[in-house]
Amino acid sequence: MTHRLTLKAAAGAGVVAMLAGTLVACTGGSRTQIRIVGSSTVYPFTTAVAEQFKRKWQEFPAPIVESTGTGGGIKLMCAGLGAQFPDAANASRRIKKSELEDCARHGVKGLIELQVGIDGLVIAQAREANFPSLTERDVYLALAANPFGKGPNRARTWKDVNPALPDIRIEVIGPPPTSGTRDSFNELYMLKGCNSEPAMKDLKKSDEAAHKTICEQVREDGAYVEGGENDNLIVQKIAANPQALGVFGFSFMEENADRVKDVPLSGVTATYENIASGSFPASRPLYLYVKVQHVPAVRGMREFLGEYARESTWGRDGYLARKGLVAAPEPIRRAGEAIARDLTPLDEGTVK
Repeated sequence: MTHRLTLKAAAGAGVVAMLAGTLVACTGGSRTQIRIVGSSTVYPFTTAVAEQFKRKWQEFPAPIVESTGTGGGIKLMCAGLGAQFPDAANASRRIKKSELEDCARHGVKGLIELQVGIDGLVIAQAREANFPSLTERDVYLALAANPFGKGPNRARTWKDVNPALPDIRIEVIGPPPTSGTRDSFNELYMLKGCNSEPAMKDLKKSDEAAHKTICEQVREDGAYVEGGENDNLIVQKIAANPQALGVFGFSFMEENADRVKDVPLSGVTATYENIASGSFPASRPLYLYVKVQHVPAVRGMREFLGEYARESTWGRDGYLARKGLVAAPEPIRRAGEAIARDLTPLDEGTVK
């Protein structure tokens, strides 16, 4: 069932008091400090908002922001109501229907969804490296465990994948399966590369599970190295090894532009303008999810949301742009301002 309850309406019906009472009953006391978990990609943006919030609203404790990965963060948030559970989760992909169902099983009903901006998922190289442009098909053929279902991956160098690529060993350092960035990598690189073969599109229609395995399963022989949830660690590793490539968000590349640069994707470089316009093929939205039920009981939650959903924060000239966030289109920002103001829950019918 879709929830459409604004804070004003809730107050009129006494629902705010009921929700606060529910939280107090679960915890033995009302929470006084905001706690946010989730995506390592969104982490620096939400941390910047938390710092600005504390400077502006000194009567509230500083929010706690933790980098746990998108999947892990949503799981923690959805585990229940009360002070022992986070109030919100950063996400580098949209929440899944199965995750909403997990929330509901634990009494978490009604999430606010804010699209905080856009990110480009880049494949990066050391500053001194000269790796040419890649395509999604190149990436898939290099990293798939069973390319196009024709047997184990035998490619050892990039030249084995495509004669136009360098004769250097395939080594890509990227996110683990618990990361939203890994989900985005599968969607934006592996699936696109896999579906470049017409037979794979046909397979999806006849056997979706087999299609998913063939297209998304990554080889485990050292060509793909899981770098953990810390994107800064991936930056350090590829900066130290000019023959390795790394997968992370555009903001981390911007932040470390003195050490790393992107590998163009189908000839398109990862720039703010290319990501904002959609011409960079591997662009993705970034999100913040907040429990409606926690807002009345946690001091400063409403003010924090207001700080996030402000043009001077997430707009093209906002302070998050200086940290590498690409602003969402203006209609999405205007809608987000209204959602944050009215605490309008997500329409769950739109989630897959």
